[in-house]
Amino acid sequence: MMLHLDIVAAMNSSQLFQKSFAGESWNPWRVVLKAAYALPMTITDREFFQSIAGGRDPPTKKVRELWIVAGRRAGKDSISSLIMAHTAALFSKGKRLRAGEIPLCVALACDRDQAKIVLNYTRSYFSDIPALKKLVRRETAVGLELTNHVEIATGTNSYRAVRGRPILCAVLDEAAFYRQEESALPDEETYKALIPGMLTMQPDAMLIGISTPYRKSGLLYRKHRDHFGKNSDDVLVIQAPSRTLNPTINQSDIDAALAEDPAHAAAEWLAEFRDDISGWATRELIEQAVDRDVTVRPPLPDVRYFSFIDGSGGVRDSYCAAVAHNDNNVAVLDCLIEIRAPFDPDSATTRVADVLKNYRCHSTVGDRYSAEWIVSAFRKCGITYRHSDRDRSAIYSDALPLFTTGRARLLDNRRLVVQLASLERKTSSMGKDRIDHGPGGHDDAANVAAGAMVLATAVKLDEVILTPPIICYGGGYDIWANRQ
Repeated sequence: MMLHLDIVAAMNSSQLFQKSFAGESWNPWRVVLKAAYALPMTITDREFFQSIAGGRDPPTKKVRELWIVAGRRAGKDSISSLIMAHTAALFSKGKRLRAGEIPLCVALACDRDQAKIVLNYTRSYFSDIPALKKLVRRETAVGLELTNHVEIATGTNSYRAVRGRPILCAVLDEAAFYRQEESALPDEETYKALIPGMLTMQPDAMLIGISTPYRKSGLLYRKHRDHFGKNSDDVLVIQAPSRTLNPTINQSDIDAALAEDPAHAAAEWLAEFRDDISGWATRELIEQAVDRDVTVRPPLPDVRYFSFIDGSGGVRDSYCAAVAHNDNNVAVLDCLIEIRAPFDPDSATTRVADVLKNYRCHSTVGDRYSAEWIVSAFRKCGITYRHSDRDRSAIYSDALPLFTTGRARLLDNRRLVVQLASLERKTSSMGKDRIDHGPGGHDDAANVAAGAMVLATAVKLDEVILTPPIICYGGGYDIWANRQ
């Protein structure tokens, strides 16, 4: 009987969740839950709700999607775990599922450690609250199985993991920071995979997207743009600074963060999408440069090739190299090598060197990874390695005109396309741009491809002022070091 209380009553019940949500500091979240579940509100509740929902009216029925754009330490994970536990405990199979179908309550995040935050909160309810503890049939490595046949689990933001499952509750944790090597739009693909699984579970099913905001792109931003402040009984978007939802946070700490880095702190604590971060290039622009079904171009006689290296110690990052040439002022990517960790760095260098020699690249340029080790490793393989005078941000800046003017030809490599499409341009308070991968992302393949293509087309050889020392690579000159 206790489990059939509405979510706010269950939150306040001494026999259920009260211990975890005691005190007036949780009142802002009580209002959010009242709105999401279309529960009665006081006049004060309604005024507060409109202040964090863009002035819209409260939904008239339980929403299908609840999106919470809020600052750090606001309580997002705690409330998501409450919704998940309450939803799982209340479920009754009825006639909606076929024999053998098991409804899933899942917390998805950019990595398993992040997703486990919601799962651990949820697991604690089912171990500490007697009314919920008796529902546990068994614990698993990734969650719980309940006696009402509901499975509670955690996972990464993979659309493959949720396809074909009936979804009772899904939490997209820190949705603004989803990254995948195989997709430039992992948040959108995961969302699209979840929705069909939720249809048969209505009206019980709910999707909860929670995150501090980041750049003005992606699923979280799209939901905010399309639904914040707009009346809807299906989608509710909340946006609130940390202290609005959690008044126990010290304002002086937020003020200090704002003074140190205003743009970063405004996102982290005030829940504002960042204006200083944008994409390097659109996915459409990058896709237009791809030569479909061409994964490598064999070396040709009388062609001058240029190469670029991004080394690695073999523990976490890939070891990458790229070869390109200039075809009538068009940068053509001929070969992309990616050796994924783990690997032996000396053996990886030998493999890369063998490929470069096939393209007559007996000298190469690369980043400053491990200083002299990589120079020595390539020297042993008969290749001269020179450190680039340009960092990756400058290389990406130089590479962009190749794409915008249609002078770039890429190989058909999905990871390369994803990495290029995921690059971010961040503008500092001084007006200087910095281009790099986003939080949790990688750009090893993008770095070497851009480096080789820019080297191949940066300037015509007869326009170079050759000042000692002449640095040779791939039969050419280091035009970054000898530019007019």
